[in-house]
Amino acid sequence: MTPLFRFAVLASSLLALAACKDNLPKKHDTPIFSEPQPQATDTLAYLALGDSYTIGESVSPTERWPVQLVNALNERDTSVVLTGPHIVAQTGWTTGNLLNALALPTNQGLSADVVSLLIGVNNQYQNLDTAQYRAQLKLLIEFGLEKVNGQTSRMFVVSIPDYGFTPFGQSNQTEISAELVAFNAICMQEALLAGVPYYNITPISQQWPGTPNLVASDGLHPSGTQYTLWVESFLDNVIDQLTAN
Repeated sequence: MTPLFRFAVLASSLLALAACKDNLPKKHDTPIFSEPQPQATDTLAYLALGDSYTIGESVSPTERWPVQLVNALNERDTSVVLTGPHIVAQTGWTTGNLLNALALPTNQGLSADVVSLLIGVNNQYQNLDTAQYRAQLKLLIEFGLEKVNGQTSRMFVVSIPDYGFTPFGQSNQTEISAELVAFNAICMQEALLAGVPYYNITPISQQWPGTPNLVASDGLHPSGTQYTLWVESFLDNVIDQLTAN
């Protein structure tokens, strides 16, 4: 091989190597695989409206179903976080009592990103008119939707549990259950007419006495265990509706 030929081969190799180096990523180049970005979190204030079932009569504050819902949802890796709940509820309240409470000056400044509503058992217990229940329930749903700027995905209605399946109500179970069927039918109809999700927990309340520990120590209200079953039954649906947008 002549010296001239060897020089030409060496020059060609050096040029090829330089071309390869030019194609390699430099330290300041954008990496081929980028790091995953953290998921944005939407913090939502939760307002729970109702009666004894929402305030959690005869259970500890941590066992109330709205509190359990907040804790269960926030334990999930989702794009939403619930704060609260702020509860406007009292044992014995009817739909009329709740409307009157919401009209008080102390509640005029209520704000919320999420609203739940469970009301009606005391209308049945006090033998109040079902037509009145329908009219007042409609107003309560409208109130909730107004708080969330009309976003139906930010509100939900929970059915009335059946207290006929408790030590207190078992002697009159057939009549109680039949009357609550009528009230719950109205509850579901008005929720669906408004486009608001409706969660039917009544069958869970009817599992007593076959399922133990479902009733609180007062023999009438749900226990914390039953409230846990409620939350488990609609938790995924609530997450879906809050993360839909």
